[in-house]
Amino acid sequence: MHRLLPFAIVFLLAACVTAGPPLGAGFRFSTYGAPQGRAPEYWLSVGERMAGNFDAAVPQTIWIVGSLFGNGTYLNFPCETDLPDIICGYADMNEAYLDSFDASGMQVWLQVEAGNADMLELIDLVLERYGQHPSVIGFGVDVEWYQSPQGALGVPVTDELAHAWVQAVRRHNPDYRLFLKHWDSAWMPPTYREGIVFINDSQQFEDLEALLADFTAWGVHFAPAPVGYQFGYPADRPWWNGLDNPPAAIGQAILAAVPNTESLFWVDFTIDQVFPELP
Repeated sequence: MHRLLPFAIVFLLAACVTAGPPLGAGFRFSTYGAPQGRAPEYWLSVGERMAGNFDAAVPQTIWIVGSLFGNGTYLNFPCETDLPDIICGYADMNEAYLDSFDASGMQVWLQVEAGNADMLELIDLVLERYGQHPSVIGFGVDVEWYQSPQGALGVPVTDELAHAWVQAVRRHNPDYRLFLKHWDSAWMPPTYREGIVFINDSQQFEDLEALLADFTAWGVHFAPAPVGYQFGYPADRPWWNGLDNPPAAIGQAILAAVPNTESLFWVDFTIDQVFPELP
């Protein structure tokens, strides 16, 4: 058995949480972490299988369209910009997948790893390109790579920056939200919460109990704001590999401990092991 929060703390945390969107459950996708050459049907099946582990969950993905490149970011679609830290791709690597996600009901967060690239320009380029897709629900920033091209730490996001980014995202669609991702809550805006989901991507845990302690502290810190989690990293495989249905076991434990959880994502680095191609 694994120790969760004392009942009184769980009860108080749950009391702070108001009803919000349905749970999103799915996967993180990147061109450098995911298995290559998989058709949209494979990723649809991963989203559906992940969501199927949780009652009333909706398939959801973090789909990375901007990867760290030099001091800035490489966008994997054609675009036009005069800013030197944004490199535009020659071919669109996302449209066919988003078309399939539109038809299936998958929800999509479009994420970037900015480096030194201007975030407002990135928001506009990404959402002008893909904002017509009904599957898109918002824009995500991996803060570990914000103003930090030389190492995964990033620059803390101020309340003022967070507000500006939320407003920029909402100019494309008032229903869009922003997610901010890091492993340390000190890198998140100190007080600004409106329109943001806070995603924790911590790893290198000794066991499930250690993961829950870290993830629970994250949920308590941001409550009643919604939070999400990435898990399934190779560094944690020694312990999660022994679980029956690791995505379900970890996700259900998180939901029991953190009532303001809104999203659960298995990472692409190990996705073949837990979500193999269907025959």
